[in-house]
Amino acid sequence: MSSKKKLSSEYPFSVDLARVQQQTLKDVTVHISIPTAEEAESYFDIDMSEYGIQPIWIRIENTSDINYWLIPYAIDPSYYTADEVALITGKHLGKEDYFRNRSLLRNNVLPFFQQANSATEGYIYASGKSGGRFVDIHLTGRDEFVRMRFSVLLPTQVFDYEKSELRERYQNLDQLRDLTIDELRTYMRDSLPSCTTNSEGNESGDPLNVVLIGSGALGISALSASGWQFTEAITVASIRRMIGAAIKNVAFQTAPISALYTFDRKQDVALQLGRPEIKQRNHMRLWLAPVRCEGEPVWIGQISRDIGVKLTTKSKSLFTHIIDPFVDEAREYLLHSLFCSESVRKYAFVKGVGASNDQSPRDNLTDDPYITDGLRMVVWLSSTPVPSHKAENLGWNASADPALELKNQSTLNNKGNSALIDPL
Repeated sequence: MSSKKKLSSEYPFSVDLARVQQQTLKDVTVHISIPTAEEAESYFDIDMSEYGIQPIWIRIENTSDINYWLIPYAIDPSYYTADEVALITGKHLGKEDYFRNRSLLRNNVLPFFQQANSATEGYIYASGKSGGRFVDIHLTGRDEFVRMRFSVLLPTQVFDYEKSELRERYQNLDQLRDLTIDELRTYMRDSLPSCTTNSEGNESGDPLNVVLIGSGALGISALSASGWQFTEAITVASIRRMIGAAIKNVAFQTAPISALYTFDRKQDVALQLGRPEIKQRNHMRLWLAPVRCEGEPVWIGQISRDIGVKLTTKSKSLFTHIIDPFVDEAREYLLHSLFCSESVRKYAFVKGVGASNDQSPRDNLTDDPYITDGLRMVVWLSSTPVPSHKAENLGWNASADPALELKNQSTLNNKGNSALIDPL
């Protein structure tokens, strides 16, 4: 093994400075970056990614007069100690190389104690993530608390958004029409497509039932904090792994998602929140809309819950997921997951595809029926934590209770002052 340089104020691996993020709060500055698997292997001489370990580099400059403790549990409850990483990754090393490796890992650990008027740097050895990662920094001191939230895109060239034109499209945001909140409400109600389509645009698919408002980085942060993961692009390799996972009935947390179309293009990005079996997952497709709201990007989305699989000739992989027909539950699931990560600044419901019920459901492109109150959910994301009871409900329309929809008891189905009669 080669000898390693000591930690310093220089970045410890060759990295594009655009990938080093920093925030300052209460006289504390935090720098953060996550090396690629190749960069980490070059520095540590071991392939941590093979063992599901991802080192996160952090530098903390505490120029305050307060002593703080870093809470690594907030970054990753499943983080590894240096000796644990050495033991896991060093099983095939000789004795001399093992102890040299262990010493390197120990010397690179980020200290937990952040003394007043000092700077420290090092690594947290976290469990592996791919696509994007949310890093929650908690620093606690006497009568003081500092929290910073970072979202990090992890370049791999295997995820669907990396193969789309999203980056180029996102760079031209300032050219899009900027709407007020009231103008956005009208746009969503009267001009926004209500459903996804096939590639030709002549068949309607799943409802466009979600709108997220916030920067790309903010969206990554909020969704990653809520447990959502990016999906891989559809390739021969990813389809092979997906079929293998389906046969073995095991998880594939970044399994690809088929293409649906809005604005004459397939989704710009897809995310999912997987389960122990590939047959079950919550998944969401997002498109960057051709408008902004008060300077912020607007993302139009489709969300549903997969509850099984079936063979079909309408998919390139020859099988597709079966969605839960009560799609409003998946919509509420997203809102609740964002509530729990304290990422919602305000929210509302606006007219979408229109209501359908168990007796007269709508169908998506793979002939799965779906039932809905017909509304779409709009969420303004927050860069700072907002407790769920502090998130502002704009009160445009009342959404149905999915549990009551399931029982055909939704109060929104009553005649009279129903939000479904003429949603605004």
